[in-house]
Amino acid sequence: MISDTHLPRGDRRLPDACVERLRAADLILHAGDLMRLAVLRELESYGRVVAVHGNVDDGPVRAALPALTSIDVQALRIGLVHDAGPAKGRLARLRRRFPGADAVVFGHSHVPLHEWLSDGFQIFNPGSPTERRTAPCHTMGIATVSGGRLTFELIVVD
Repeated sequence: MISDTHLPRGDRRLPDACVERLRAADLILHAGDLMRLAVLRELESYGRVVAVHGNVDDGPVRAALPALTSIDVQALRIGLVHDAGPAKGRLARLRRRFPGADAVVFGHSHVPLHEWLSDGFQIFNPGSPTERRTAPCHTMGIATVSGGRLTFELIVVD
């Protein structure tokens, strides 16, 4: 899963390590800020994509993608949204916004984050593979569903 790719911009592109993992994935999640429809089409050439639009996406991307969505993976539900709002209260707010979800993946900040509640509900921000901003490195995430359990892993793609 990825977010905040902000492409195209100059000669920037998805890192090879990121593309390799996307091609190997059963499902690609993108948490918004693709910028152009061509980026979505590129991702679709790697595999099945579920994505939401972000705040810098152009009109065609906004027309093609919802602001938020959910996907069922095996018996688990994952919510997807771009901007999860302020850090204060984020975990509880996303729990309310996506009732019945086991996890929510979001973007916007470009800063990786993984938090959870005692009941198992999780939120995950994969950071950005192309524009790290204040994060120490370029990142993406991998979600694995096994034995009815969802786990997230942050992957450095520098």
